[in-house]
Amino acid sequence: MIQSMTGYGRAITELPDRQIHVEIKSLNSKTMDLSIRMAPAYREKEIEVRNEVSGRLERGKVDLSLWIEKKENAEATVIINQALLDSYYKQIVQSAEKFNIPLPADWFPTLLRMPDIMTKSEVQELSEEEWKFVGNTIAEAIDQLIEFRKQEGKALEKKFRENIGNIRNLLEAVTPFEKERVEKVRERITDTLEKVIGVDYDKNRLEQELIYYIERLDINEERQRLTNHLNYFIKTLEGNSGQGKKLGFIAQEIGREINTLGSKSNHAEIQKIVVQMKDELEQIKEQVLNVN
Repeated sequence: MIQSMTGYGRAITELPDRQIHVEIKSLNSKTMDLSIRMAPAYREKEIEVRNEVSGRLERGKVDLSLWIEKKENAEATVIINQALLDSYYKQIVQSAEKFNIPLPADWFPTLLRMPDIMTKSEVQELSEEEWKFVGNTIAEAIDQLIEFRKQEGKALEKKFRENIGNIRNLLEAVTPFEKERVEKVRERITDTLEKVIGVDYDKNRLEQELIYYIERLDINEERQRLTNHLNYFIKTLEGNSGQGKKLGFIAQEIGREINTLGSKSNHAEIQKIVVQMKDELEQIKEQVLNVN
């Protein structure tokens, strides 16, 4: 089953003091083009996240965002800056000696009121238990993205089958004109010899030349190759994911046979059919760019 490269996934994990949000979206790209934005607390795990995403999505322009939302009732850890406290203490003692000012009777309240002594820590050491929750959240978001891509892939497959079926039907529509085309070529040449040039000619020699000329205009080989390519396209659709590039190559081969068919047909009605085939093929080429 094919997958689209367009998709979206989101997952949220509840922790006692915060929510972990993961959002991932993807668009079509020839290779894996991955952009990650992570909360500072988890940046040390970015390589691990990149490997996880690249291993599961193969290719596409992928954007992953991971952020934290603090809960309203959550309390941040308060840290006393001991180095700064010691510095304030020494400076107060030196100032008291220099200006002959009595030292504080109760040091602690005085020092705790000094600027930047007490700070709230927003960044905590990442524990393995917390990262396990975050990792599961990332995996869940990727699962949702893949499911989205599968659903989009089903829609693409349905459209591809319709386009291939239309090309196949158009190819069958060429058959009634094939014999008529040969007869018209024969008539046009003989009429030209008899009416325009007005000379006698060797009919046996003419027949040999006609056979050679008509063989050069024969389109049976192109029709057979085109049929084979159409069958191969459908067979590839039914294979594993990751077939986007291969389907693109097959579409190119289909186009090559359609073009040759048109150049050799030498018949107005067949030319019209070829134009319709090209229209169906262009729709395939446009959509196959979005196949993973």
